[in-house]
Amino acid sequence: MGENVKPLSPDEVLEKKQMSIPDAMLEAINEMIVKKWNGSEATFRQEDLLDLYFSKIGESNIQMNRTKVFDNHWMDFEEIYRKAGWKVSYDKPAYNESYPATFTFEKKKKND
Repeated sequence: MGENVKPLSPDEVLEKKQMSIPDAMLEAINEMIVKKWNGSEATFRQEDLLDLYFSKIGESNIQMNRTKVFDNHWMDFEEIYRKAGWKVSYDKPAYNESYPATFTFEKKKKND
């Protein structure tokens, strides 16, 4: 191990993860939370979030960029938002189910 290299702490990983997610993705998530907020929670479809993100970046080659989003784990933002005070849930269908994947954001309670 080099003299100047040290292991990352879990907090440093989260910070680096947040820096790797494009601003346009975080903007899209924030907009979806505001748009879908009902006073206690915001639930929105993963596909609606992706559509908004792609419209923000002006992308026409959606399939290529979907691959880029998932390969780079830009949809793995839950922990970042949890650290910001949200309770974040992700629900996706099991192999034998068929419904849209969704994110739900709720304000964290003291016991969460």
